[in-house]
Amino acid sequence: MNIPMNTVQRVLLITGMSGAGKSVALNALEDLGFVAIDNVPLSLITDVVEKEKGHRSLVISTDVRTREFSPEYFEEILNALASMPDVHVDTLFLDCEEEKLRQRFTETRRKHPLAMDRPLMDGIQAEQEMTQNLKEMVELVLDTTDLKPAELRSMLQQRYDMTPDALALNVVSFSYRRGVPREADLVFDVRFLRNPHYDRNLRPRTGLDAAVGAYVEEDPMFEEFFSKLCGLLVPLLPRYMAEGKSYLTVAVGCTGGKHRSVHVAQKLAGFLEKKAYNVGIRHRDVGQH
Repeated sequence: MNIPMNTVQRVLLITGMSGAGKSVALNALEDLGFVAIDNVPLSLITDVVEKEKGHRSLVISTDVRTREFSPEYFEEILNALASMPDVHVDTLFLDCEEEKLRQRFTETRRKHPLAMDRPLMDGIQAEQEMTQNLKEMVELVLDTTDLKPAELRSMLQQRYDMTPDALALNVVSFSYRRGVPREADLVFDVRFLRNPHYDRNLRPRTGLDAAVGAYVEEDPMFEEFFSKLCGLLVPLLPRYMAEGKSYLTVAVGCTGGKHRSVHVAQKLAGFLEKKAYNVGIRHRDVGQH
């Protein structure tokens, strides 16, 4: 949401799974002008916000590293912040699949905060149970399982850039087999289009290949579909902006997330860029085959 920074204190509260990328997120947001504070006990958050009122925007990270951490206390602090005058609060939960978390902790040789004297997976599973209810409280759950640090930084910079009157768009292609992206605001299913998977020459390629794109566009329905898709978005986007939305994710899915969705997402991003929107593009499941 676009907030007048000279009158309202902006606070972004980040939580989530250990190893899901909170340090990367804090660094990215600090580069955007936020004051970044890590590992703040829940009991101190309102004091920190009160002390910083009138100064730069804050991003505060809090998680299971603090003894008092619990979903119930987190909700209590959210309500306390919401009641503070001239404070606008955003919330973000960084999530990650169990196996990827195991890999990250193993590679870095870090101790999990809930497994200092226990097996790593015990700590990860205990944290999953502890934080499950938090996902229902936050504004955005962002799954970092397949995100490189640079991709996570880019997504956060798009969403939380404090430039006024800007709508940052993110177009993502995905495979339905791996699930709909959690951050998606609008989802479009292109599994009805002609599938390059059944062409032996095109199967190993992706929707970024011109030959694959040409194959998809030969579908008799393609031109009408794409025209109507663009026609739907053109009047919608200004209305989202008028409602104060500063970030929108458009997800395009197909069966494997490699051919049709990639081509449509790429073509859609190009169309939106020509309309002078700030557009990011990500092909989530290319390379997963």
